[in-house]
Amino acid sequence: MKAMILAAGKGERMRPLTLTTPKPLLEAGGAPLIVHHIRTLRAAGFNELVINHAWLGEQIEQALGNGEAYDVTIDYSREEEPLETAGGIIQALPLLDGNSGWFAVINGDIWHDFDLSTLEPPASGKARLVLTDNPVHHPHGDFALGSDGRVTSDGEPRLTFTGISLLHRSLFDGLPPGARKLAPILREAMARGEVSGLYHRGQWMDIGTPDRLAALDQLLTQSRQL
Repeated sequence: MKAMILAAGKGERMRPLTLTTPKPLLEAGGAPLIVHHIRTLRAAGFNELVINHAWLGEQIEQALGNGEAYDVTIDYSREEEPLETAGGIIQALPLLDGNSGWFAVINGDIWHDFDLSTLEPPASGKARLVLTDNPVHHPHGDFALGSDGRVTSDGEPRLTFTGISLLHRSLFDGLPPGARKLAPILREAMARGEVSGLYHRGQWMDIGTPDRLAALDQLLTQSRQL
């Protein structure tokens, strides 16, 4: 199964850090954010990766190359302008072809300790999302996870979508290319009962601001010193 790292955002909340450096290449714990993703994906058995990029994307390609240094292969989906989450995935679908139709997707601006090797396709449906407890900066969460494992737009308790998922290419059938967000597509699939979820009890961070990047850097630096 292939995996896609979403790395095309401009990182506007990270300015001024992202004025000259794309957010995926910002460092924490001695390595760029995107390298942490590549390492965890490789450790879980994902060795064919697709990375989309737009803002300063040439720097990402220069830094990572074809992936050989990380024992993976990397294909790049280049966007002239950011196409949002779903739009970026739709453009990259030809690179994500696989026998099962399933592929993993990871937001490039998160950090986590979720065991990606446990992320397996559901018996039915078109998406499996990893959800976690709501952070302070996102107290109302995104979706609800039922006792039957189904994810719904409404319901309690609400949890936060980690940005880690397995998606089936049929989720995007009939959708034209162009900028498009993933959340509305997921909500439509939820209404049809096509989305399941997993609850992550471990660590997760949305690295959306310089303060959160500094907090992650401190966490990882301390972990290396133990």
